[in-house]
Amino acid sequence: MKKQIIYGVLALLGITLTWYHNIQFALENGSMNMGDFIEQCFVNHAASSITWDVTIAAITFLTWMYVECKRLQMKVFIPVTLITCLGALACGFPLFLLLRERHLAKMKAAA
Repeated sequence: MKKQIIYGVLALLGITLTWYHNIQFALENGSMNMGDFIEQCFVNHAASSITWDVTIAAITFLTWMYVECKRLQMKVFIPVTLITCLGALACGFPLFLLLRERHLAKMKAAA
């Protein structure tokens, strides 16, 4: 239960903190133009480093999540993928860990 609370808090922080800045970007630029957003992600080497780091981490997470969903027969791959891609990796990853913990607890209780 403790892990579930931690993962839940991290998921909330992940969506809140990332989308605060996404909204600020949209307000500063007059819209959430994805071309402008992606351009800003590569504005310098520091931004490019973080952008590639998060992109590769997201691809790795989605690959692992797919395999784990199949292994555990969880039906959350598509919703969590959408949250990860349209919301934030910082939300999708801990959210999946929360859902996985809940699923494992149910499996253990049923055994």
